Amino acid sequence: QVQLVESGGRLVQPGGSLRLSCTASARIGGTYAIGWFRQAPGKEREFVAATRWPGGTSRYTNGLKGRFTMSRDNAQNVVYLQMSSLELEDTAVYYCARQLNPIFSTLPDMDRYDYWGQGTQVTVSS
Repeated sequence: QVQLVESGGRLVQPGGSLRLSCTASARIGGTYAIGWFRQAPGKEREFVAATRWPGGTSRYTNGLKGRFTMSRDNAQNVVYLQMSSLELEDTAVYYCARQLNPIFSTLPDMDRYDYWGQGTQVTVSS
């Protein structure tokens, strides 16, 4: 069993940047993916980005690639979501989750993720 904890969410102005962290309670072995999802008020949870390791293959939802980038600090069991040029529409609770033995096509599939963090609030507002 692994626990995931998100952090880094806060109030930020439009056009600003933010880095979210997803810290795992233990090293995740084998082939896995960490995905980022978000849920805005009154909307369904949606896929943001995911990266499959080993290999580092990433997938981003349309429109976010270029503004959002995932990376990993393997030694610290931390996965990051770097967000830039933030827009009002990026306001949401952001969640990270784990998927085992993913393939590229399953990265956006929420049902494939077995462990989820509690979420961190990102608010983009002037």
